[in-house]
Amino acid sequence: MTPHIGITPKQLKKSTVLLATILSNEMTLYVKTRKFHWNISGNSFMELHQLFEEQYRILEAHIDEVAERISQLGDKTIGTMKEFIENSTLKESPKEYPSQKQMLKELLENHEQLVTEFRDYIPVFEEENNDAGSADFVTGLLQEHEKMAWVLRRYQI
Repeated sequence: MTPHIGITPKQLKKSTVLLATILSNEMTLYVKTRKFHWNISGNSFMELHQLFEEQYRILEAHIDEVAERISQLGDKTIGTMKEFIENSTLKESPKEYPSQKQMLKELLENHEQLVTEFRDYIPVFEEENNDAGSADFVTGLLQEHEKMAWVLRRYQI
């Protein structure tokens, strides 16, 4: 059933398409962070193992919240790896197992990319889609990615 919340069906669809991209990126970053958590080694093993676990748990919560937001706007939520890969702007690196330094760099770059993309999406939600709720929601996600990026940035020498 289409919600009657002051947003046209066309605007709702535009919002849910953007949210599907966000969902796909959150899933891609979750899987990557989880992979790094499983494969970290070296001097800072335990510290980074725990950091990556903390971050993938945050991402796991984001995934559920974004999926629920799509549903709240009256659309179906994608849910297969194929769909996530097709809709993600983040790239995977199959069969690659980077060093600690490269893991940190890659995760930092991914979080910063998402922050930048979210900054572009927020005016679309607000101005083009009349969707203040999604704009506010994505602003909250942006802030959490800024914080995770900040933590990762502190490891860069």
